Amino acid sequence: MLVHPQFDPIAIHIPAFTIGDYTIGPFGIHWYGLMYVLGFALFLWLGKRRLRAMNHPDWPPEIVDDLLFYGVIGVILGGRLGQVLFYMPAYYVDHPLEILQVWKGGMSFHGGFIGVMLAMVLYARSRKLRWLPLMDFIAPLVPLGLGAGRIGNFINGELWGRPTDVPWAMIFPRADQLPRHPSPLYEFALEGLVLFLILWIYSAKPRPTGAVSGLFLIGYGSFRFLVEFTRSPDEGIFGLMTWGISMGQWLSLPMIVIGIWMLQRALRRKFD
Repeated sequence: MLVHPQFDPIAIHIPAFTIGDYTIGPFGIHWYGLMYVLGFALFLWLGKRRLRAMNHPDWPPEIVDDLLFYGVIGVILGGRLGQVLFYMPAYYVDHPLEILQVWKGGMSFHGGFIGVMLAMVLYARSRKLRWLPLMDFIAPLVPLGLGAGRIGNFINGELWGRPTDVPWAMIFPRADQLPRHPSPLYEFALEGLVLFLILWIYSAKPRPTGAVSGLFLIGYGSFRFLVEFTRSPDEGIFGLMTWGISMGQWLSLPMIVIGIWMLQRALRRKFD
C-alpha cells in the first residue's frame, strides 16, 4: 500500500539572524509558494515563445510581462477570495487572519479564474486592446501553472481523494488510514499536462477569436468535473451540497456550457 511521503511543506528553512538590535526570523519558503513561482515562470517563458510565433503587429514584446503582473494579482486575490467564499466561509469567519496566509495552501481555481478575467479587463482597457484575443493568447499558457499548483497540493498532503481499492491507492495520514485516490496527481495529469498539450497544439495555427478560450473552458471544466468524482467531497458553500454534486463540479458546469457556446460562435466567426 502506498503512503503519502509526508513532505516537509517548507522547502527552505531560514534561521533567525540579527541586524543590530533586531532579530529577524526564523522563517521558511514553502513548496506551495515555489510552485506558484514555477507556474508564473512557465507562463513568462511560454508567453514569449507564443508571442514570437504569432508576430502580432499591435502587441509589443513587453506585453507578456504586463499580462503576468496583472495575472498574478488576479490569481492571488481571486483565488484566495474564492476559497473563502466558495468553500470555507464559516471557517474563515472564525479565523479571519488566516485569510492572508496563502502560503499554507487554500486557493480556489474558479476564484482565481474570475480574478484573472477581471484583471485582463482592466489591462485591456488601459492599453485600448480587445479583451477576448488577450484571453485566447493566455489560455494555452495557464495549464502548466495549474499543474504546478497541483504538485504543491500533493506535497502539502491536501485535497486527498475518496477511499478506494485501486492498486495505486494511497494513505494520506493527515486524513486517516484509509487508502484513497491520489486526486491531486490526477488533476496534475489532466488539468496540467493533457490540457496544455490540447491547447498548445490547437493554438499553434491561427484560430477564430474566442475558439481557444472556448476550448480551455470546455477542457478544464470537463476534466475538473470528472476528477471531482475521485476527490473527497467538499461541503460546498455554507455547507450545502445538492444532488451529490460538489461545489467544484457546480462551478465547472457553467464553464463547460459557456465554453461550448463560445467555441460554436467562434467557429461560425461571430466574434470577429
